[in-house]
Amino acid sequence: MSANNLLFSPIKVGEKEIPNRFAVNAMECCDADDNGNPSEKTYRRYEKYFEGLSGFISLEAITCQYDNISSTKQLSLMPRNEKPMKKFVNHLKELNENNIFIFQLTHSGEVSHPTLSRRIRVTKEPLYGYEDARLIDESEIKTIMEQFVKAAIIAHDVGADGIDLKLCTGYLGSQILRPFNKHLWKYGGSWERRRQFAFDLIEHITKAVNDKNFIIGSKISVYEGFPGGQGTAGPDSALMDLFETVDLVKGLEERGAKYFVETAGGPLHSLTLSKPDKSAPDYTYMHFYFQKALKDALKPETTVIGSCYSIFRDGNGTKFKAVSPENNGVLYWGNKNIKEGITDMISLGRQSLADASIPKKIIENKQEEIKWCTACDHCSLLLISQKDGGCAVYDEAYRETFRSLKINL
Repeated sequence: MSANNLLFSPIKVGEKEIPNRFAVNAMECCDADDNGNPSEKTYRRYEKYFEGLSGFISLEAITCQYDNISSTKQLSLMPRNEKPMKKFVNHLKELNENNIFIFQLTHSGEVSHPTLSRRIRVTKEPLYGYEDARLIDESEIKTIMEQFVKAAIIAHDVGADGIDLKLCTGYLGSQILRPFNKHLWKYGGSWERRRQFAFDLIEHITKAVNDKNFIIGSKISVYEGFPGGQGTAGPDSALMDLFETVDLVKGLEERGAKYFVETAGGPLHSLTLSKPDKSAPDYTYMHFYFQKALKDALKPETTVIGSCYSIFRDGNGTKFKAVSPENNGVLYWGNKNIKEGITDMISLGRQSLADASIPKKIIENKQEEIKWCTACDHCSLLLISQKDGGCAVYDEAYRETFRSLKINL
């Protein structure tokens, strides 16, 4: 391993120092048990993440309620989950205690699966394609915020190092923050009203948990990529305007946020921007700009974690134009972007399903054994089909599930 490899330099996130700049992105995989607790398959996935030695690991899309969910076997964080989650955290930290383990708290909002639960909206006018979403009122938003606070307290009590407030990819936080939320109500209309939802949420959680060592951050959609989405100039504009995004992260930082995970697009709105694939891999380069916009706006000690690095692989296998493979891999861009102040860390989503052991294999000089993500997106199709999520290329169990799925399509 090269001494110039900045991906293996330590970094401090909040009050805790970790040994490298690799993060495992929150990858919802629909494999909880019937009560929303980690199942054997959940244990198996996260054991691989912890043994793979990434410095930062995010526990996926945990719901704080079950009225509005995106998958039938979504992890939950309510009083009934406290003991199983504590057992889960203790087990994983016995494998590796040198990382940061974050719980991503979420409400699926309009992304909720309509046959499993109910889609909801906060706008009088539904977003096109979501006409079946039910309009909710301010009292329901208050209840949802209370559920987030209770879940944050449980996360703290079971031993998580912190939480991620999910304000991205079409989930409830996105709905409230985006300019399309244009009608006047407590958290709608002007930007000052819309941003107040996120500000109130972090303030309530910080006060309730009351632990300076508990790390609070957020995954943010810098630009959603459709008219009226986050990062646009207005409710009917597709023009990219990052004023609100930058103002949001600065305001959250002032209220105690220690890190931000950059993302863009959304799974049901602008998937290719969110997860660039073989047909449009170059969308990934836009994420560098989004990461730099956050980095430039925040204090040096606030950590920026960049997304969408999986598509680069080892520089081979994905047809990028006008750039040589040796200057276009995950490790190349990770080190370059850290050196140039574009990001502090890189997060791997699909790649963590294909092979969670990149840091470990590099440390052990086994880089040639890395199983690189092929960007086939079979893992996404498994999730969309409400099947246990995983890599259908390298893992036989998920490959068999995917084969059966194709027969039934």
